[in-house]
Amino acid sequence: MSMLKVIEVLAESDKGFEDAAQNAVTQAAQSVRNVKSVYIKDMNAAVENGQITSYRVNAKISFLLDDQDAG
Repeated sequence: MSMLKVIEVLAESDKGFEDAAQNAVTQAAQSVRNVKSVYIKDMNAAVENGQITSYRVNAKISFLLDDQDAG
């Protein structure tokens, strides 16, 4: 049985929620190996003068531990 570890990260983008989620995965992958999934726990946006200025996600990143196989 495979064992995964989960970390929670915050990420943002000025383009959209999908880009913010990709930023979360990209940044996490620089610190951990074997990223397998991302769960977006929460989304919010910063607003200035009636316009959205940045999109933010609170994401849970799951990754396979080094001594585990994918099976």
